[in-house]
Amino acid sequence: MTTLALEPILGHEGTSLSTELVDRAADYARVSKATSTVVTYGYAWRGFVRWCRTRGVAALPADPTTVATYLADEAGRLKVATLELRIVSIAEAHRLAGLDSPTKDPRVVAVLKGVRRTHGKARTKKKPLSVLDLKSVLSTLGDDLQGRRDAAMLLLTYGAALRRSEVVGLDVGDIEFHPDGLIVNVRRSKTDQEGTGHRVGVGYGSSPETCPVVALRKWLAATGLTNGPLFRAIDRHGKIRRGRLRPRAVARIIQNLGDRVGLDPKKLGGHSLRAGFATAAARAGLSEREIARTTRHKSMAVLRGYIHEGEMFAAESTRRIGL
Repeated sequence: MTTLALEPILGHEGTSLSTELVDRAADYARVSKATSTVVTYGYAWRGFVRWCRTRGVAALPADPTTVATYLADEAGRLKVATLELRIVSIAEAHRLAGLDSPTKDPRVVAVLKGVRRTHGKARTKKKPLSVLDLKSVLSTLGDDLQGRRDAAMLLLTYGAALRRSEVVGLDVGDIEFHPDGLIVNVRRSKTDQEGTGHRVGVGYGSSPETCPVVALRKWLAATGLTNGPLFRAIDRHGKIRRGRLRPRAVARIIQNLGDRVGLDPKKLGGHSLRAGFATAAARAGLSEREIARTTRHKSMAVLRGYIHEGEMFAAESTRRIGL
């Protein structure tokens, strides 16, 4: 199944282009964004198409009144974030078709703003996992296959400040062991849709129990993996599977392990590790530039949010003013 509406977008009747060229163009359009993004957009777009079909109105091109009515009809039933994603998918489908997006129309903008004010709520940020909490979590892991995998995944994700999609996207060949630690080749990420790639260095830890390099060597030694996905699912019999872990599995692992040591699993997620690194690095006195070298933040404003979290009590202002 093609994503969004690639056949009607690229395969107009009466075109003088060969079918092979049209199919090739569709393939390029399909991979213009990360796979996870394409799948998400496709699901969102199909939701809008179904709504239009039941009401006998066109989805492509969509009239601004149709989009505004759609928002009003689905508001309260769908989350605001879901509706925002639907709007993005509508805009993307029209862009691929070479059409003006109805989402920019003042009526659509006004309705979406009203939906946000009426039904919106502040997004709950996942709690950064402190180094102390990470050590507590690691202490619960055994030396079996699953324990080695979880330790290696947690420590590598934390040490390289990886997003959950990035860590599950790693292959064995993306890891280079180095005299000073290891190098992670992040081939594609949320902020690198073109696949330019980034190389992130991860040094040795202060102790073998919390060292990403040691943990990763133990995982590879236990599995004998030499190629393919780096982190894989393990069945109930303790057998490693061929397929790679999914991003949601990373969040579930962190939540389950956090629950073991008394942390609220609802406040934890895959982002807790990346945010935890940035917060811990700021608390340790690393500069913005040093932190960004690992986190690869393009927006320093976003990074400074984590730095503020880490430095919140550094000034000890209450005590210093005499309270």
